[in-house]
Amino acid sequence: MTTLDHPARDGTGGPGHPPARIPFPVVDEVARHCLQDEEPETVHIEVHLPGRLDPDRLRTAFAGALRRHPRILMREAAGPWYRRRYEWELTEDPDVEAVRFPPPERDALKHARDRALREAPPLTAAPPVRLEAVAAPGTGGTVLFLTINHTALDGPACLRVLATAAELYGGRDNSPAAPPTRAAARAPGATGTPSTWSPPARVARGTPEPSPGNGLLVEEFAVPRRPGGAPYTVNDQLMAATALMITHWNREHGARPRPLRITMPVDDRTRGTDMPIGNGTRLVEVTFAPGEPDASRMPELLRRTAERTRALKGVTRPQLGRGAALLTSPVAPVAWRAAFTRGLRRAAGPWTSTVLLSNIGRIPYALDFGEEAGRASAVWFSAPARMPRGLTVTTASTAGRLHVAFRWSRTLLSHGDGSHLRDLFEHYLHATEHATESAP
Repeated sequence: MTTLDHPARDGTGGPGHPPARIPFPVVDEVARHCLQDEEPETVHIEVHLPGRLDPDRLRTAFAGALRRHPRILMREAAGPWYRRRYEWELTEDPDVEAVRFPPPERDALKHARDRALREAPPLTAAPPVRLEAVAAPGTGGTVLFLTINHTALDGPACLRVLATAAELYGGRDNSPAAPPTRAAARAPGATGTPSTWSPPARVARGTPEPSPGNGLLVEEFAVPRRPGGAPYTVNDQLMAATALMITHWNREHGARPRPLRITMPVDDRTRGTDMPIGNGTRLVEVTFAPGEPDASRMPELLRRTAERTRALKGVTRPQLGRGAALLTSPVAPVAWRAAFTRGLRRAAGPWTSTVLLSNIGRIPYALDFGEEAGRASAVWFSAPARMPRGLTVTTASTAGRLHVAFRWSRTLLSHGDGSHLRDLFEHYLHATEHATESAP
C-alpha cells in the first residue's frame, strides 16, 4: 500500500471507534528510518503576498482546509519496538495550532527561513506542518512560511492545501490552471545515456561552516526564453544550467572529472481538490558523461538533455525504485530494518546523485487571499540538502518570474559558496537562451 492508494477519510473510524491507521508507504518509511537532528528533513515553501492577513480568519481558513484534505491530519502512531510497520494515525481535528504570527522584527524573514530549515514539525502531532505569517518589513506585505516534515508530505501536496485555505479566506476561486501541453514522451533506449555503474561526481567542498544544518539562498530570475518549436523545455534549460554550474564549480576546485548524476522528481498527480495528499513524487536520475556539460556545445547539450528527461518521465517505476520496496517489506521488526537501512544508506553514499534539481514548474494556483491580502507575487520552495548530496536547487515560476532556491549542507558549503553557485547558475541559464543563435 502507498500513500496514494488510500482514500481520504475523516480518520475517526466512526463514533466510538479508535482513529484509523495507515501503514507508512515506502517513501515515508525510508525517510523515517534516516531522520537526523543535525539536518532535519524539511520542505520550506515561501509565499509573498502584497497585503496583510487577519490572524483569526487565517487560522479559521487553514483549519477548514485541513478538514477538506483530511489526509494531512495525521500523526505517527505509537507502537512497540518489535512492530513490523510504522503507522499513521488519522485524526478528526488538529492536535496543535498550526498557524503562527511571529512578532515583527527587522530580520523577520531571515529568522523565519532559519526556522524552516532547523525546526521540523513533529511527526507525533497532527498536522505535521507549520504555517507562519510574517510581516514583511517596510513593504506592508505578508510572507507565508510553510514548513513541512518531509517524512509525511511533499511540497506540491501542501501547496494544494494552502490553495484551499486561500479560497476559504478570500472567497475567490483558486482552482488550478490547466497544465501546459507536453509533447509525447519518446520511448527510452535511444538517448545515449552514459553508464550509471560508476560513482558520480560529488559537489566539491567549498568553505564549510562550523554550525550544522542547511543554508539557503532564494533568488528571482526571468523565465528563460526559448524559441517556438524548440525540442527542449524550460525544465531542460534548468537541467543544463545545473549541470554546467556543477561542472564549472568542480573544475574551479580541482575535482577530477566524473559523470554527473542529477536527481529529478517527477509528479504525475492532478492538482484539483482531489489531489492525493502525501509524498507523491517519483525520483529519476539524469546522467551526463564527463565533459558532456559544455557551454560551447549548448544546442547539443539541450537536445540530449531533452531526450533523456522525456524518456525518464515516460518510464513507469516505483517512487524510490524496486530495491526500496524490498527494503521496507515487513518481514522483520521495523527497528531492525531501520538500522539496516541507515547502514545501507551510508554504504551507498558514493553512489548518491551529485545534486537534486526539483522544478515545480508554473504554480497552478492564484493563491488569492482576497482584496486586502491579494494574490501571491512570488513562491519559493526548497528541498532538504543532506549529505552526501549536500546541494539542492528548487525552482518554480509565478507571475512570469522564475523563483529559485539554493539549499546546501553547511558541512559542505558556506553562504559565500552558495552565492557563487547562484551566479554560475544565472550565467548558464542565460546562456541557454542563446543556444540556437550559436548553433552551427
